[in-house]
Amino acid sequence: MKILVTGASGNVGSYVVKELLKMGEDVVAAGTDIKKLQKIFGDKIKFAEFDFTRPETFEKALDSVDRIFLMRPPHLGKPEDLYPFIETAKKHSIKLLSFLSLMGIEKNKIPPHHKIEKYIEELGIPFAHIRPGFFMQNVSGIHSEEIKEKDKIFIPAGKSKTSFIDVADIGLAIATVLHEPEKYKNTEHTITGPEALDYYQVAEILSNLTGRKIAYARPGFLKYRNYYIKKRGFDKGYVNITVALYFMTRMGTAKAITNEFFNLTGKQPKTFEEFAKENISAFIK
Repeated sequence: MKILVTGASGNVGSYVVKELLKMGEDVVAAGTDIKKLQKIFGDKIKFAEFDFTRPETFEKALDSVDRIFLMRPPHLGKPEDLYPFIETAKKHSIKLLSFLSLMGIEKNKIPPHHKIEKYIEELGIPFAHIRPGFFMQNVSGIHSEEIKEKDKIFIPAGKSKTSFIDVADIGLAIATVLHEPEKYKNTEHTITGPEALDYYQVAEILSNLTGRKIAYARPGFLKYRNYYIKKRGFDKGYVNITVALYFMTRMGTAKAITNEFFNLTGKQPKTFEEFAKENISAFIK
């Protein structure tokens, strides 16, 4: 039987595929752009055209599949957008559905992940929710533009601390639960990096590594929202979700450190400094 990986061309999904292949699993990468997937993975895996908004793509993608990695695409802001696929998956005797959720989501009903988790559980599908802390790749990705061009970290997180985790570590954790579905049936795992940093500390690490003075701008929510919508051109719905997450971060929801990653994998999670060294090109002008 096969494992279906949604969002396979993305940051997390691509690492899930790579780790599953190392474990000897039969993987189907699902996505809207088959050519893009083939370019990434070559002939190592199978591919399925798949779109959450097109139910006619569900059955073929689920053919001979008994485990699923489910990731909500950023452009689908409503939890209900994923319900039709989850309902279809229920009919396929799935051994385990691992959903990429959010750290602290059990206490936070604002982001769509909360309702998606509950819906999977209500339908009785065996689940393993993975609830990671903030991605280190958010700093090297979406927020690297301001770091490169303005020597500033433009994030509205106040003085709060965040236990960042590398997406590669998230991918390994997800592959681990999918590889042993009976062991991890009906579980949830909050995975974090080994330390909680505020963005002043992140700026200091990046300053030391790049040899430039990088400052934490610490914008307010409105300034951040206007900048990312008007200047960066991001979708309002997406920016609103990030504002909600940074609001919760200010409330202290992102600072906890857990041993869950080590418990799952037997490995220590990467530190932010290690990650920044490996991805220094994202921060150099």
